[in-house]
Amino acid sequence: MSNNNFSGAAAFIESLKDKKVFVAGIGISNMPLIHFLSEKGVKNITAADSGGRNPAAREAVLAKMQKLAGDGIIKDFVVGENYLDEAYKADYIFKSPGIRFDHPGLVKAVENGSVLTSEMEEFIRYCPAKIYGITGSDGKTTTTTLVKLLLEKANESTGVKVYVGGNIGEPLFSKIEQIRPQDLVVLELSSFQLLNMPLSTATAVVTNVSPNHLDMHKGMDEYIAAKQNIFLHGSKVTVLNEDNAITHGMKTLVKGELRTFSRKIKPENGAFMRRGKIYRVENGAEHFIMDRETIRIPGNHNVENYLAAICAVGPAVSDDDIRYVASTFNGVEHRIELCAEKDGVRYFNSSIDSSPKRTAVTLRVFRGKNIIMIAGGKDKNLRYDCIGAQVCDKVKTLILTGPTSAKIRTAVEKRIAARRAAGKDCDVEIIDATGFENAVETAISKAKSGDIVLLSPASTSFDRFANFEERGNLFKKIVRDAVNRLDN
Repeated sequence: MSNNNFSGAAAFIESLKDKKVFVAGIGISNMPLIHFLSEKGVKNITAADSGGRNPAAREAVLAKMQKLAGDGIIKDFVVGENYLDEAYKADYIFKSPGIRFDHPGLVKAVENGSVLTSEMEEFIRYCPAKIYGITGSDGKTTTTTLVKLLLEKANESTGVKVYVGGNIGEPLFSKIEQIRPQDLVVLELSSFQLLNMPLSTATAVVTNVSPNHLDMHKGMDEYIAAKQNIFLHGSKVTVLNEDNAITHGMKTLVKGELRTFSRKIKPENGAFMRRGKIYRVENGAEHFIMDRETIRIPGNHNVENYLAAICAVGPAVSDDDIRYVASTFNGVEHRIELCAEKDGVRYFNSSIDSSPKRTAVTLRVFRGKNIIMIAGGKDKNLRYDCIGAQVCDKVKTLILTGPTSAKIRTAVEKRIAARRAAGKDCDVEIIDATGFENAVETAISKAKSGDIVLLSPASTSFDRFANFEERGNLFKKIVRDAVNRLDN
């Protein structure tokens, strides 16, 4: 964890003015960085990008690069498969989260003396304000949003501004001049951002850890190590999940204050739920905060998100403020988001469900076997067995689209066969759609009053979308258009 402030950031930026700067990847985090460095007088900037997954994406990237060069913002650019081949010529390399630090082009550059860093690493290094960092396999975004809302509520009359960034919000290094020491920053940090990160945040939260992103990581050991980086390098406060075996095992690595949360046991310090009531705990002494029913958003996983957030903010936020947020917060977009209701059919967008475990958790929120679910997308080399039971219990029609369709079908059919062999009734209609739009339209056409149409892909969006938000927004558009037609 760094105690530097903006004077350090200013000196760092000044030092880049006579350096060759190489920006690898021009996605969400690096585009503002490029503009910021250029505005600060850093002129020897080369931007590099693979160009995307198809010719249209490559043309769009190329056009963006040409404009940056034409406007004098960058000196040079590289687009294509070998975009990192000449990174070794740079003094500083800012890589995007999706590029592995051990890419051969970057390894060669580091061996040649280049400094490899990222927008997020430099922000954590030089941010003058206290940083709350949140990571985990599930619940990161909701917990990050809750911490932000709780801190904002607690500081309504103080003049303190709460910034949110990292995996959500906006890239913050380009905003570092605006952030004051008395302000607060909340970061959602992915394993990609934390991989090889040499810094930790002042308060670090790990919501849970389960197999995820194994298409990017070399295995679970590396994935877990990435998550641990959020606190390993000197966090003052670390928050861990007592109920998750992997995060429970991280407790011995914590060097600062440890707070834990649980739905099953009372921790020594932290927060927990017992018989539908939520408590804080400090040195074994508990006090009541609120009933579970105060929390507006559904699901036990959201109870855990609140417990994690309560631990993170600690005594800085009052019980009254916690109750206010719990009773007014309707949830984060694309996370079991009720996006339409028509003729007794409710439509939920949970495009964030990019793993089978997330889909299983989402399905547990609903009661009854009345769900028409759309699933499928890009494979992350995960097993889909865990969704079989929930699909059998809750889903009447499963509509599949994308590369993981066959794996999902196999997992569900295996569970159906096991149920029938045991003499139990189990019937799920499984339909293979011709594409995403067809999947949504099919779900809408099959829905009757009392049904739920649910987008819960259990897979990433990268088979055809830039991100899960784009996927969720298309789902909502198709649903809205259909609902509007019914109104007319």
